[in-house]
Amino acid sequence: MAAENPAMDRKVGNTNLLRIGYVPYSETYNAPGDYRRFVAYARTRNLYFENARPDLLYDLVVLSERADISMWSRYPHGKIVYDFIDSYLAIPRTDIKQWLRGLAKYLMRQSRRLQFDHWRALSEMCARADAVVCTTDEQRQHIIRYCPNAHVILDIHSAVTHQVKTDYAIKKPVKIVWEGLPGNLYQLRSIRKTLFRLRERYPLELHVVTDLYGPRFLGHLGRINSEKLAKKCFEPVVMEAWSQEKLAQSICACDIAIIPINMNDPLTMGKPENKLLLFWRMGMPVVTSATPAYRRAMERSGVGLSCEDESQWFTTLEGLIADESSRRRAGETGKVYADRYFGEEVIIRRWDSLFLSMGFDFSLSGASSACAG
Repeated sequence: MAAENPAMDRKVGNTNLLRIGYVPYSETYNAPGDYRRFVAYARTRNLYFENARPDLLYDLVVLSERADISMWSRYPHGKIVYDFIDSYLAIPRTDIKQWLRGLAKYLMRQSRRLQFDHWRALSEMCARADAVVCTTDEQRQHIIRYCPNAHVILDIHSAVTHQVKTDYAIKKPVKIVWEGLPGNLYQLRSIRKTLFRLRERYPLELHVVTDLYGPRFLGHLGRINSEKLAKKCFEPVVMEAWSQEKLAQSICACDIAIIPINMNDPLTMGKPENKLLLFWRMGMPVVTSATPAYRRAMERSGVGLSCEDESQWFTTLEGLIADESSRRRAGETGKVYADRYFGEEVIIRRWDSLFLSMGFDFSLSGASSACAG
């Protein structure tokens, strides 16, 4: 086994010769779900790991949501951490999408075994896991029925937050910024009328920071033309290609960030405050829909810019456009909150606590780059 795995020649923290496997979102670890979560922790704690395969033996396996849970839920060896970031268990078990999702994953060869009941497959994966990582208090309540050892851990953003906004003056036109995956652009429809109403009063420009093209379904099927989709929601639109190096520069050059959410969809309603914290780390004033996580963060931070409907969206955005001091206060207050309660050291300690609950103490490991065997 040592010949197959160079990590076996290393010590991990104060443990002896652990073999750690990880199922990534991308082979190069350049997907946000990798470098903002376990991979960021592993680099900080000098954990050596390899890309995991269910036919090999590991002491510890960390699974992303890209993992084939039809296989890993039956894994008979070692301990498993399931990084389960989306609120799929909040979707009714009878929802047709749950059944189609399981079939589609099998047909796309993302699952080796056919599991029609995707909801059941997820609950079985949680039951097999020795610990589950989730992203909201509400999601944790669903998970603890199957795995009591569930931990709320949000993203580490230090790889992209290279710049902080300092100039809050608006130079026409007003630049509203949205950031995210192409598959989430449809969320802009929920405030389409608000944006057009504001355009009647102010010179307004929507900046969209995303991949210019993206998959439509399951990360592989179909193709989204981001610019065409954005222009169906609002014009004028300025498209900016997403990149780690330029993300902060693109966002900080804008005036106000927005995170509209479809309030009728239980999956999107269950999203965590990760994106809000990302904007706040860069000192951006942000307006969000009033999902449970966003509303809670807004109340705890004292910023208070979450909206229940389009009327509130219009009033809130217009108030920020008209008042530079309000924009500055929202951005600076949000940054203080994000740094104090969700800074990198805080998130790393939460991962430490997760692994300690499973008998692994990585907190004394040195800082260096993780490697894959």
